[in-house]
Amino acid sequence: MSSSTLERPAPGHGASDFTSLTQRVREAGLMRRRYGYYWTKLIGAVVLTAAWVVGFVLIGESWWQLLNAAVLAVLMTQIAFLGHDAAHRQIFKSGRWNDWTSLVVANLLVGISYGWWQSKHTKHHSGPNKIGTDPDIDLPVLAQTPEQGDRRRHPVSRWLLARQGWYFFPLLLLEGLSMHVDGIKRVINPRPVPRRGAEIAMLAVRLGGYLTLVFLVLPPGMAAAFLGVQLALFGLYMGSAFAPNHIGMPLVSPKLRLDFLRRQVLLSRNISGGPLMSVFLGGLNYQIEHHLFPSMARPHLRRVQAMVVEHCAEVGVPYTQVSLLSAYRTVVSHLNTVGLKDRDPFLCPLVAARRTPGLAETSPALAMARH
Repeated sequence: MSSSTLERPAPGHGASDFTSLTQRVREAGLMRRRYGYYWTKLIGAVVLTAAWVVGFVLIGESWWQLLNAAVLAVLMTQIAFLGHDAAHRQIFKSGRWNDWTSLVVANLLVGISYGWWQSKHTKHHSGPNKIGTDPDIDLPVLAQTPEQGDRRRHPVSRWLLARQGWYFFPLLLLEGLSMHVDGIKRVINPRPVPRRGAEIAMLAVRLGGYLTLVFLVLPPGMAAAFLGVQLALFGLYMGSAFAPNHIGMPLVSPKLRLDFLRRQVLLSRNISGGPLMSVFLGGLNYQIEHHLFPSMARPHLRRVQAMVVEHCAEVGVPYTQVSLLSAYRTVVSHLNTVGLKDRDPFLCPLVAARRTPGLAETSPALAMARH
């Protein structure tokens, strides 16, 4: 992609680029629903949760329950991925059915607020990595732009800032607790909240029932250790699944206007690894395809990838795909670079490409990486 592409889109670029891709995708039947796939997953989520409860009770008072806590963390994350799909209208044609499915999955099974997640995630999809729009790059504990880092005045804060990439993953151990707390804060907020009664009721049943079960089966000390392990690993898994998608990709100035195709492709990163990686990341390894077609059923993302790669090559839009380890290295490097005191002036690569001819071809963040 050259700087002129951003400044003066060639004929046929812009909205028509995505329109032509969408037409090909629809003609291939990749927007159809996958009811069998999702009903199997929904029923499986309920059955596995019930089986876990039975196993927990049967194991009883034992330190082996800490291993069971890890099993629950993985199960809850996988079920949360299913709630993510429903929130994106991937499961049913009916928006109402998808909403209630998300409510049941998120609030009743996982214990996080669907409304809180939907509000935050919708903003992210509307402007990924866009400063002032994307809530995922405006976090109180991390700086993703030098401007955010400049707010840290205390020497200790500055020292931590320069090393924030190294403690990013340990920090995710608190993400599970944070998600539960943020969800509760949202549903009890005095501002209007859709389906507030249903959300409060489901969260009360899920969280209250869960705590009651744990403290009835385990003594207080063991119960506290169990809860700590489960919440820590749940947060680590969830955060590790979402972190590779955008962190370290270009950040967009509020003044920069990009068409839909370029906004979603240039600022997202796919993870290679095939079917096993798709299971591990709940389909989020196809982040580019998911951002282009958020309501597409998860099983179709793998099939549409080849079409998206081919189309991006035809219209000159770089398509980024790397290994999970490489993505994690980029996440750590990016966060540490933002925090360096003597860093070079930070400039959004997309803006820099407009100012410096040839930069788009040499910037690693914008280079096409296929592994």
